[in-house]
Amino acid sequence: MEPPAAKRSRGSPAGPEERDAGAGAARGRGRPEALLDLSAKRVAESWAFEQVEERFSRVPEPVQKRIVFWSFPRSEREICMYSSLGYQPPEGEQDTRVPFTRGLQLLQSGAVDRVLQVGFHLSGNVREPGGPGEPEHLHHVSISFDRCKITSVSCGCDNRDLFYCAHVVALSLYRIRHARQVELRLPISETLSQMNRDQLQKFVQYLISAHHTEVLPTAQRLADEILLLGSEINLVHGAPDPTAGAGIEDANCWHLDEEQIQEQVKQLLSNGGYYGASQQLRSMFSKVREMLRMRDSNGARMLILMTEQFLQDPRLALWRQQGAGMTDKCRQLWDELGALWVCVILSPHCKPEERAGWLQLLGTWDKLDMCPLEEGNYSFNGPSLQPTVTPSPELLQKGATFITNAEGWVGHPLDPIGCLCRALLEACRLEEETLSLYPDSGPEKRKVAYQHVPVPGSPGESYLALALEVALLGLGQQRALPEGLYAQDKVVRSEEQLLALLEEVDLDDRLVQVLRKQAGLLLEGGPFSGFGEVLFRESVPMHTCARYLFTALLPHDPDLAYRLALRAMRLPVLETALPAGEPHPNPLDSITSNRFPRWFILGHLETRQCELASAMLTAAKGDPKWLHVVLGSIQQHIHSPALLFKLAQDACKTATPAGAPPDTTLLGIALELGLQVMRMTLNTMTWRRREMVRWLVSCATEIGPQALMNIMQNWYSLFTPVEAATIVAVTGTTHATLMRLQLDTARREELWACARTLALQCAMKDPQNCALPALTLCEKNHAAFEAAYQIVLDAAAGGLGHAHLFTVARYMEHRGLPLRAYKLATLALAQLSIAFNQDSHPAVNDVLWACSLSHSLGRHELSAIVPLIIRSIHCAPMLSDILRRWTLSAPGLGPLGARRGAKPLGTDRAPLCQLLDAAVAAYITTSHSRLTHISPRHYGDFIEFLGKARETFLLAPDGHLQFAQFLENLKQTYKGKKKLMLLVRERFG
Repeated sequence: MEPPAAKRSRGSPAGPEERDAGAGAARGRGRPEALLDLSAKRVAESWAFEQVEERFSRVPEPVQKRIVFWSFPRSEREICMYSSLGYQPPEGEQDTRVPFTRGLQLLQSGAVDRVLQVGFHLSGNVREPGGPGEPEHLHHVSISFDRCKITSVSCGCDNRDLFYCAHVVALSLYRIRHARQVELRLPISETLSQMNRDQLQKFVQYLISAHHTEVLPTAQRLADEILLLGSEINLVHGAPDPTAGAGIEDANCWHLDEEQIQEQVKQLLSNGGYYGASQQLRSMFSKVREMLRMRDSNGARMLILMTEQFLQDPRLALWRQQGAGMTDKCRQLWDELGALWVCVILSPHCKPEERAGWLQLLGTWDKLDMCPLEEGNYSFNGPSLQPTVTPSPELLQKGATFITNAEGWVGHPLDPIGCLCRALLEACRLEEETLSLYPDSGPEKRKVAYQHVPVPGSPGESYLALALEVALLGLGQQRALPEGLYAQDKVVRSEEQLLALLEEVDLDDRLVQVLRKQAGLLLEGGPFSGFGEVLFRESVPMHTCARYLFTALLPHDPDLAYRLALRAMRLPVLETALPAGEPHPNPLDSITSNRFPRWFILGHLETRQCELASAMLTAAKGDPKWLHVVLGSIQQHIHSPALLFKLAQDACKTATPAGAPPDTTLLGIALELGLQVMRMTLNTMTWRRREMVRWLVSCATEIGPQALMNIMQNWYSLFTPVEAATIVAVTGTTHATLMRLQLDTARREELWACARTLALQCAMKDPQNCALPALTLCEKNHAAFEAAYQIVLDAAAGGLGHAHLFTVARYMEHRGLPLRAYKLATLALAQLSIAFNQDSHPAVNDVLWACSLSHSLGRHELSAIVPLIIRSIHCAPMLSDILRRWTLSAPGLGPLGARRGAKPLGTDRAPLCQLLDAAVAAYITTSHSRLTHISPRHYGDFIEFLGKARETFLLAPDGHLQFAQFLENLKQTYKGKKKLMLLVRERFG
């Protein structure tokens, strides 16, 4: 049986030197020195030995030296942990700002010297290069250690931080790497015990002489107390020795500057609004986790110090007073704090008395008024959380039930599933012998390796299998979505974190069996399972968990994988709130949260539902049976057209890989989903509709001409007339589409006929927007073109606007049909009315074009359009402009007009004389209208207007006389406007 001296404490994992020493002892059995070293090493680690008494003076000197030698930490991992907030990259990629890295560089540069170990106290000098033009700095460093742990440090640099400075690191690493080169002495008390009286007196006097300015007052005080027989110092047996280490009953732990930790946390919390402060606090949390992983008691100490500072955060009182909630960053930090306390309390390595003390401390904190409450109400007794009470059968059919779990395990404030799963996985973590002390922190992280570790007392069980079971139990639990945005977001994050852990585990045959068993239990779990047959209306959906299970099970049990994923496609809150046939509030977006005010993360959940469906569609490629089953599930459970459209796009992309024949079944599924989106969003006008329509045409083209003709023939239920005429018909008959389809002449004409029929139907339904596209599409077919033209004529009588008629008229002229263009222009003019003050009317250019067209056709057409011009246009400048244009050249110079020898028309004969009279009358009317409310600042404009009027008046044979009479009338009528009339006389006499 191994003696107590050989027992190693749990808090001191064996380092590489211990393994080497143990191997050496095994090889050298019978060698007293090797056995003595091994025994001394174990004594130095545990300090719980029976053969060696507490006083060093009773221990043989060889044992003393070996115990002192082996008491210093032998692993660099602990030094690194206490000198940085995290492991660092390998050498050559290290951050020089980190104390461990700087200390390592100082050691490698030979900056450490005069190293002396006296008992359990190490001292030395570290020289650090100065800046440019500065001398080097000399730092005196001292370290106390006990049972392979550094218990206190001191450095002359005064660089206070949470952890050891670079100089302490350099000295510690020197002691570890060059242990045999360190000058070793026994504790000073052992040396003193070997001196006689004269030697002791000489020693004391020399010591005082060397440091009389520092120690003389202290030496005199101690001398006075020793000479006083009843003094306290004479009542104590022995004397303290800082180099002799601690006693058996004393607790030993790594040095931690508690005051500095408190100050640092307080400062970071005061800067809590900054990203860097939150990152620093998270780094400190990571350090606590690292300590707990290494079973270091300082993990709990550091967590207590941080918690106390968190409770003293002044913002807590402010938020409580204002009735406001925490910021998200602060709440996440509190969540991390709570999760760490769960790890501490549940740790199997803590002592019962420690756990009791921590629980008492947590209870004390919980009673403080400043201790924040968790967001979210975890008792589901409120009426809002109950399912719906239903019976030119019906309840079961809707998939709703009462919740059976009072609170969810995943997303719970204490994160029980996450903590337990991480603890079980940690026990199975495989650490490679060749693993670097400082793993790579590059963009590609090293994948964690796990192994099966048997559970004591449970044959066939392993911690790894239990971790998988626990995670699936929590993820698959039917639970109601908590209230509050943050609580709901926490559910999502907790699920993702758990699944990220599971995805790191490579599934072997043993774990696949566990996975299959748990999947079956989830399907048959009834109301306790989120995969059960019936669900509570506001249960957390299982999409994210189901996607992991589907992917993991698919290679091993496809039927089970599909059954599980199809069951998880449900989203009860939408399926019970939006019965079939009810219009969607905003079809192109996820269901708006205004309709479901408690479901803040509804859009995220719908996205996860879409990702699950996409995974199934991709996996089912080449399997028509499962493809149609998945399609039915998608059509039943997904209510967001935007997500359905995304699924259709993904399916089409998967079905048409580059360099391989397409999957026609999957293409058909994509087209069917696209058709469903078109039907759902038919009455929603948005820019995304155009994108969807174009994609649908391209998808139908991939399938073949029949699919394309089908959507053309059934356009009424899919597209608006504008979409059908301008996108579907046009895109479906482009050269690129026809080349893609590779049709013969007969089939090509059949497609063209279908497109022309579609265009004519659209023109009849919406002539304003579809007439011109219909005419364009029917150009090459005379009968269809005539039908489209007749639709336009009929629509003109039915109220087709002048702007659309002018547009079609211009098109007709461009196509070489001027008479039809003239006909449409006259119909447009008949609907037009331009008032006297609308000289910038949008139809001005169209009117001028129509006049030019009629003039080019001939006198007859010009004569016919003049009455329309006079009736429709009352703007004097426009009428005079038209009149001048017509007098510049003879009518009929166009392709259908008279010969070039004809003379220009005169304004004294019909039809221009009527137009001239109308222009003159318009100027007179407009002048009177403007003078009614004219202001002095507009006098100049009016004088210019009269100048243009005179030019028009002068076109008439007696124009001069008419204009003079007109001016005289103005002077008499508006003689009160003396300044204006003076300007008129100055300009026109």
